[in-house]
Formats: sequence, structure tokens, C-alpha cells
Amino acid sequence: MSSSEALFPHPTQYHAIDAQRMAYVDVGPAEPATATGRTLLCVHGNPTWGFYYRRVIDSFSKDHRIVAVDHLGCGRSDKPPRDDADYTLAGHRDRLVDLIETRDLKNVTLLAHDWGGAIGLAAALRTFQRFDSVVLLNTGAFPPPYLPFRISVCRWPVIGRIGVQGFNGFARAAITMAMSRNKLDPAVAAGLLEPYDNWSHRVAIDAFVQDIPMSPRHPTHDVLKMLEEDLSKWSDHPIDLIWGMRDWCFRPECLRRFEAIWPHARGTEIADAGHYVLEDAPEETLSAIARHLSDLPAIHSDD
Repeated sequence: MSSSEALFPHPTQYHAIDAQRMAYVDVGPAEPATATGRTLLCVHGNPTWGFYYRRVIDSFSKDHRIVAVDHLGCGRSDKPPRDDADYTLAGHRDRLVDLIETRDLKNVTLLAHDWGGAIGLAAALRTFQRFDSVVLLNTGAFPPPYLPFRISVCRWPVIGRIGVQGFNGFARAAITMAMSRNKLDPAVAAGLLEPYDNWSHRVAIDAFVQDIPMSPRHPTHDVLKMLEEDLSKWSDHPIDLIWGMRDWCFRPECLRRFEAIWPHARGTEIADAGHYVLEDAPEETLSAIARHLSDLPAIHSDD
């Protein structure tokens, strides 16, 4: 049994779009027709996958429906060559919208991390009436105000791609660099890396890095700019911002930028946690998510 199967044993389902399969898990109460809980839509970033949310499933699936997706090219999803797939923010957004509508997700709380914040919020704005609240973990949803040197190296022509796709340098580095308080258990590290075991299986990791817009000329810049302009639409929704304050990528100024847009949002700052906040500080992160859910009104079967 692989590391991911042992720690993340949930059945994989597939959502097909244009002959490409997007993997996800959909778990929850044994009798969903009578459940009074909500749907948590868990959206990962780069270079993780749905496995990142295994503790969320373990903690909340008794009372809530949990849908954890794998973006195309990630996790257990298909990994077509870049020429055969749209690995941009807009492409990931549109596929997530299709899954949300096809699976008829309702009364949704978005739970998103890293690139999942931009992808999840952009998709939620396209399906706005289906969403009730937002929980964000170390992420951004605006044109990046800076590019950390450690990531800029991965964008260098030829050398960057060899490092990211050839040697899995981006995902392997994240195993240690995304942690601050703790070290990842070897089995967890193996589970995070498992889907990215060869050059072709790392296509999305490299594509995410290349999709970071550092100029208004980059096509994803306008997508992020429009997303930022629309964030105020969430002003009447409950929002929790849970942040590892020692994240060198989505640094505390990203948290402050969200707080300026959403002054009503509740923040949980974890002083010694890094970017993988759900791995580095699971107790505090899960407690904040539980508080968010407990503060929402119950959803009844006739809603």
C-alpha cells in the first residue's frame, strides 16, 4: 500500500471534461439527505493535491460533505502534455466551475490554500449563489506584489524547467521549505510527492510556476486583477483567514491585503507556522475551521 493510500484511503472519483479526467474525492455523512451540515469544497495549490486536506476529511466528514479536488495535472487527475491542456488559472477555474455545477454543490464553504485561493474564489464568483462562506489558508487572489527568489529561479529558461520537471526540485523543496514549526513525517512527505514521480507527471507544477504573472502583459495578470476587483462581493459572507506567519511565499502582507478588502474577516495568525499551515500547525488550523463551521447556521434538508 502506498503512502497516499494508507493516509488518504478515500475512493477517487473522476469528472471528465474534453476527454480529460479531473480527480476528486466526495465523502460525507452516511445519509446525506438528512444531513444538516455543509459542503466544504477543498481546493489545493502548487505542488500539493487533495491529499493535503486529509485531516479536514478526518475531522469534519461525519457531519459535512467534503469535496477535495485535484487540479488537472495534479494528484490523481490526468496529466496531459501542456500542448493538450489549458494549465492556466483560467483553465483551472473553468474546470472547477464545471465540477461545481455538475455535482450540484450547494451551501458551500470554500476552503482554499496557495493557488487554490485564486482558483477557488474565481470559480465561486462564477457560481456565487452556491457559496455561503470562505476560509483561506496562506494564499493570494491578486496580481503578486513580489516574486520570491526561490521561485524566480524555477522560472529561468531551460534551467528552471529541468529543475522543476526533471529533478522535481519545486515539490521536493516544498517538503522542507513550506514548514517552519515542524518537520513533515516521512510518510506524509512521500504522499505529497507520490503523484509527481516523473517528468511528464510534473507538467502542472512547472505550468503553475510559469503562470505567475509578473507583468501586465502576462495573460493571467488580467484574470487576477479582475478577481481582486470582485473580492468585495464577499463582504456580506463569513470569512476566516488562517495564516502561518512564517510563510516566505504568501507572506503576512498578503494577509493584510485581504484584511483591507474584508475588514470584517476573522483572522487566525499562527506565529511560528509556515506555508503548509495545515501540516505545520494542524491543531490550530483545524480548530479555526471548526469554529468557522460552528458559527454558521445549520443547513436543513429542505433548504
